[in-house]
Amino acid sequence: MNDFFEKVVELFTTPRYIESLLHGFLLTMQIAFFAIIIGLILGTIIALVETARKSRWMVVPKFICQVYVTVIRGTPMALQLFIMFFVIFAIRGFPQIVIAIIAFGLNSAAYTAEVIRSGIQSVDTGQTEAGLALGLSRWTIFRRIVAPQAIKNVIPALGNEVITVIKETAIVSMVGLYDLNMAAKDIGSGQNMSSYIVPMFVAALFYLVTIYLITFIVKRIEIRLRKSDRRA
Repeated sequence: MNDFFEKVVELFTTPRYIESLLHGFLLTMQIAFFAIIIGLILGTIIALVETARKSRWMVVPKFICQVYVTVIRGTPMALQLFIMFFVIFAIRGFPQIVIAIIAFGLNSAAYTAEVIRSGIQSVDTGQTEAGLALGLSRWTIFRRIVAPQAIKNVIPALGNEVITVIKETAIVSMVGLYDLNMAAKDIGSGQNMSSYIVPMFVAALFYLVTIYLITFIVKRIEIRLRKSDRRA
């Protein structure tokens, strides 16, 4: 046990070790951050298409969105990443981090779309009918009545999706990107450390602290939204 803690101290006090971990952590966060942004934007668009009123103009867009969500949710993330790297973007010199961001962003969009769709559909349709009866446009009803309630309903699920994306980025080391996992593996294979236990433990701490902070922020947002409901 003493040797374990000595190795932990050595890791945090050795500049090249901590620099490797921070470099890997930064790459992990970059991929996750931009993937979440892509997922949120594209997922919202897909959800709006899926919940739009039925019309002949929306048949094809709805079908495309449904197929997209089904395919993405029905295939492993690792397989999607490999397809992006070795098939679609098999271009010499194309930035690997961009490929990873696109892959995780497209994957996240499918799950985010389902979260937002369920949030929109959880709002009682009677409120939309009441708004129409009062002469409000559908856009006004959505913006002022449906969207605010839907957002409150989906905050916990969106928080879970953010956490999932961050953890799923751990597989980028499989395609050669130097993320947090790869940094821990690199340190563990060194002569001085000579064990994967300590660097993997420290990498797990990085993930744990990050996930805890995100969970804390999401809970604070939920509490604030509940307070605003009571004041209303």
